[in-house]
Amino acid sequence: MPKYDVVIIGSGLGGLLCGTILSKEGKSVCILEKHHQFGGNLQTFKRDGKIFDTGFHYVGGLNEGQNLHQYFKYFGLTDKLKLERLDLNSFDKIGFNGKEYSFAQGFDHFVETLANDFPSEKNALIEYKNKIKEVCNHFPLYNLKPAQDISSEQKYLEQSIGSFLNSITSNKTLQNVLAGNNLLYAGTPDKSSLAMHALIANSFIDGGAYRFVDGSSQLTDQLVNIIEQNGGVLKKNSEVIHFSFENDKIQSIQLKNGEQIEGSQFISAIHPYSTLQMIDSSVIRKSYRERINELEETISSFILFVSLKPNSFKYLKTNYYHHNNDTVWTASNYNAEKWPQNYMFLTPPFSNSNDFADSAIVLTYMKYEEVKQWENLKSGNRGAEYEEFKKLKAEKLIEQVELNHLGFKKSIHKYYTSSPLTYRDYTGTRDGSMYGIVHDCNHFLKTTILAKTKIPNLLFSGQNINLHGALGVTVSSVMTCSEILGMGYLIQKMNHA
Repeated sequence: MPKYDVVIIGSGLGGLLCGTILSKEGKSVCILEKHHQFGGNLQTFKRDGKIFDTGFHYVGGLNEGQNLHQYFKYFGLTDKLKLERLDLNSFDKIGFNGKEYSFAQGFDHFVETLANDFPSEKNALIEYKNKIKEVCNHFPLYNLKPAQDISSEQKYLEQSIGSFLNSITSNKTLQNVLAGNNLLYAGTPDKSSLAMHALIANSFIDGGAYRFVDGSSQLTDQLVNIIEQNGGVLKKNSEVIHFSFENDKIQSIQLKNGEQIEGSQFISAIHPYSTLQMIDSSVIRKSYRERINELEETISSFILFVSLKPNSFKYLKTNYYHHNNDTVWTASNYNAEKWPQNYMFLTPPFSNSNDFADSAIVLTYMKYEEVKQWENLKSGNRGAEYEEFKKLKAEKLIEQVELNHLGFKKSIHKYYTSSPLTYRDYTGTRDGSMYGIVHDCNHFLKTTILAKTKIPNLLFSGQNINLHGALGVTVSSVMTCSEILGMGYLIQKMNHA
């Protein structure tokens, strides 16, 4: 039976980064992935000769000297990724109440650009900028400093983004515009924390907004190569079904194919709920199991993947967020009758592209309940009714995009769709949740899952432990690995990379 220093379950970004850190620091590592493809949300697929990202559309913090840039430098990634920087004047465009508002890169530029649309609100915008910077300064790992405890972070994690926006301006349009790209974190005004909003906003405004050229799976490929070069082992089609214990510690895990793998330490980079399903009830306290099982999940999504006719639709170097209602918080007031209430629209970059886009992606919220009737049927065999459901939704979404991007509809060559069931199947999140567990600022401790568990040699990692997105998952991977390597040691190595 093979034995490793660390066995990691799940090859999403969290699992791969943990594997990269630990193998780089001399640990023997084995990563187990139940699917035929590594990467989780970094997975891509090819249709009609085009590459489509499943869930990783752009990334922040990669400017020289910024946090993610330094983390990636330590991983050995900075010169290996094909990236394109988004429009400096408008990396995100917010469509709200019939007008469009641009988010510029660089805080001063960001303030000046929005002040053109809200001339009487410049002080509020400056206050917004200052608060975002203040919040980020109180998160040590965000700034590659050792984290001791959460005392400096807690007040920002317990304040809602809605209450903060109310405190700086009474202008409801400005409040909604500042929260206009909240699809990035499935934001709700009374539950999403100021901290979550600030860390994500700062990473794009101050850290730089970038897209992966030719798809985000290049990040997976590079991390897999690094892990293998460091002697690590990665196994596809290796679904973990059970943990075996000896003296309250995990001794080995069993795969669906019957194989047993031993380890000294284990990291679960999949959903904590799924992890607990593999552990006998006697090992985990009932109260802890119930707490995890009862946690609310973020909303799911419906995604339209469009292959465009050649030279028919201009490439957009900005992400477009459109809102049909008088509020952007549709994760909290979702209405199936009024679907789609909002959407994100983007054209991915390819190395052989010209001024025209090869493809487009349209993403909008969808509740799992809308597809629940087909949940027990396998992908590809869900029947004509399910296919018709997706077709009607796709056509409705196309009509919405056409209203804001004239000519889009006639530029479509083919399109493909994914529903909450697709997301559930390929990312392993409960109910196809976009971002895993809802981190509720009103119940901060209850909805916070620590990397360290009650089982001495089991750690958690991934988007449920910290924030989602490249930066959030990177920080959670550092938190997890520091339990094995030591926080001070690890941060010092990263700062001197």
